[in-house]
Amino acid sequence: MPSANSSMAVLAGDWRNGGFGLYVHWPFCEAKCPYCDFNSHVVRLIDQTAWANAYLRELDRVAAEIPCRVLNSIFFGGGTPSLMHPDTVATVIEAARRHWPFANDIEITLEANPGSVEAGRFAGYRDGGVNRVSIGIQALNDPDLRRLGRIHSVAEARAAFDIARDCFDRVSFDLIYARQDQTLADWEAELRQALSMAVDHLSLYQLTIENGTAFGDRYDAGKLRGLPDDDRAADLYALTQAVSAEFGMNRYEVSNHAHPDAPSRHNLIYWRYGDYVGIGPGAHGRITLNGQRYATEAHRAPGAWLAAVDNGSGEKPRHCIDMADQADEYAMMSLRLTEGMDIERYQTLANRPIRSNAVDKLIDLGMIRQDQGRIFVQDQGFMILNAVIAELLAD
Repeated sequence: MPSANSSMAVLAGDWRNGGFGLYVHWPFCEAKCPYCDFNSHVVRLIDQTAWANAYLRELDRVAAEIPCRVLNSIFFGGGTPSLMHPDTVATVIEAARRHWPFANDIEITLEANPGSVEAGRFAGYRDGGVNRVSIGIQALNDPDLRRLGRIHSVAEARAAFDIARDCFDRVSFDLIYARQDQTLADWEAELRQALSMAVDHLSLYQLTIENGTAFGDRYDAGKLRGLPDDDRAADLYALTQAVSAEFGMNRYEVSNHAHPDAPSRHNLIYWRYGDYVGIGPGAHGRITLNGQRYATEAHRAPGAWLAAVDNGSGEKPRHCIDMADQADEYAMMSLRLTEGMDIERYQTLANRPIRSNAVDKLIDLGMIRQDQGRIFVQDQGFMILNAVIAELLAD
């Protein structure tokens, strides 16, 4: 194990293992999807100038604390960021450029819905500095889009995708599977169709039923029928990996697939446990100041966040993350990646050796493998990843 002094030196710069990013949350949508538990709100009239000014004040505040770092990525998430005016997006990007030097290969992503209005803004986003879009298509058949509460059609999704492909070199889109009454054959046909469209990245999520959502309420009332059982869900997951690999879009994270040179750099900052600033209602962050890592969270309600920014800060009080919790967070994030977890880094953060009996047990079960100082989750381990992580981290 490293000495105490060397451990503290490593901890002060631990974030460099993941890099430094900026997350900007836009909390507004045209409609609330029944499966969504994100911080999103349906509002018809939005004062874009007021929101741009609030983002600028938050950037000024945070950059004064964290100057001079190279910024590796910016991610506009939501909500539906493609409801932002392109000038608002460009204003935020330019402010970030004033505050931090940009990496030569900085990735600037904007999430978009495939409606015609949003797609019509793609050229404006590109001109404002966005170089990657992620489109929430979710399904490639109209009946399931309606079931998912989406307000676009497959034809609109394809049209938006074509516009995005003309505007950006890097385009990703999301699909949700394990939907109601979806068979393996249905999903395979849809997935092959999606992979034939894909540019360089796909996010493929199993439908999850979250408490507090419309789907959650229907499920509790016994009105959400046709969902797959655990065995069928596992079969769908295995099929997803096999078909994606045929197209050269291998899994690099539990639900994300990309060509080898095209993973989401911003999300890798999270999974590699780097530092990231989160601004906007409900945005979370992880920042290291004077060797101490902090968890940040912004006020969740849009009106409350704007008022808090006017009073000097959109953040709630920060939480110090102790070393043991940092180690656990690093493990939980890094083990989602096919590149695995660095054992020495984990042990430095935890200030103790990893539990060798848990490692040996999981290796014997075929859930993980250990090689060259890293732990990698195996295919069957990814299917029960939460249980694998819990076993590794148990006291």
